[in-house]
Amino acid sequence: MSGHSKWHNIARKKGLVDQQRAKVFTRYAREMAIAIREGGADPASNSKLKDIISKAKGDNVPNDNINRILQKYQGGAQAENYEHINYEGYGPAGVAVIVETITDNRNRTVSEMRHYFDKYGGNMGAAGCVSWQFDQKGVLVLEAEDRDEEEVMMQALEAGASDFEADGDVFEIYTEPNDMDAVKQNLEAQGLTFLEAEVQMVPQNYITLTDEEDIKNMNKLLEMMESNDDVQNVWHNWENADE
Repeated sequence: MSGHSKWHNIARKKGLVDQQRAKVFTRYAREMAIAIREGGADPASNSKLKDIISKAKGDNVPNDNINRILQKYQGGAQAENYEHINYEGYGPAGVAVIVETITDNRNRTVSEMRHYFDKYGGNMGAAGCVSWQFDQKGVLVLEAEDRDEEEVMMQALEAGASDFEADGDVFEIYTEPNDMDAVKQNLEAQGLTFLEAEVQMVPQNYITLTDEEDIKNMNKLLEMMESNDDVQNVWHNWENADE
């Protein structure tokens, strides 16, 4: 079994995001803008845009907000010049960190990310400096409840999943990145519903922090990054983040 994705870390992130609904909409609006620029403003013919809209609805973004964005670009407006940029570095005590951003001003974003790393006991490195410690995987998370672990595992593997893990009160299903949507649709057709379904950077190994100052700084580093409008996701290999 592969190293699991630490659902409690994800839940922590989602909890922080849920307190900042305006930022959630901003992030989805930027994803939609990029998808529209690449494939047009009609979800029927732009599968990437359709997937983003589906995910936004799952995150409780109002339909009115989504339709406003679609109408804006269908009316002839040009999509903003956003771009995906990942930043990598080390947090306190060598925790590996990958920051996924969407930005229209890379100079602003790189300056802010470097400031966060420096302020909280880490340092930002060059592209590729920590990403070799992660594997890109599709991750589907569902509540274990009273489901039979072996039965769900067999359902997942038969649907095309590459791995399965029971982690406390949840099951985690892993896929190749390009297979995730097909596996998800197959399992949903069998009645499964998911707490989380996204392509993630899953650490190969984890670091446990024991020093109180390192824990404090790592928490602050994550909070600052997650509250930044340009940041979409923060991936890291901190083992005991949920503590």
